[in-house]
Amino acid sequence: MNRVSIRQPSGPARKRPAAMAGDKGYSYRRVRDWLRRHAIRAVIPRRTDQRPDDGRHHFDRSAYRRRCTIEQCTGWLKECRRIATRFEKLAVNFLAMIHLGMIERYLRLLFSDRA
Repeated sequence: MNRVSIRQPSGPARKRPAAMAGDKGYSYRRVRDWLRRHAIRAVIPRRTDQRPDDGRHHFDRSAYRRRCTIEQCTGWLKECRRIATRFEKLAVNFLAMIHLGMIERYLRLLFSDRA
């Protein structure tokens, strides 16, 4: 989270996202407190073993559903064995392989018969 840089239309880039979406596995007080301390809105559903929502924490369903885009992108990248097993040890080389994986995915979509 400390390396995030979000460009803004004007002014310096933000270092923190406005919200963080996670599944029920991240529904812990420690995670929610960390997000609150850093002024990041938590979009995390409550686990079934936690007490029901008392109205203080609003769960944004539409923002939570948008996280599927990131999960699908991660799934596409893991189709590339070299990325999934992280053959590249240097971060620069690994980032280059991610770029190549995204280019491959884009070309596959661009030249597919289904589109």
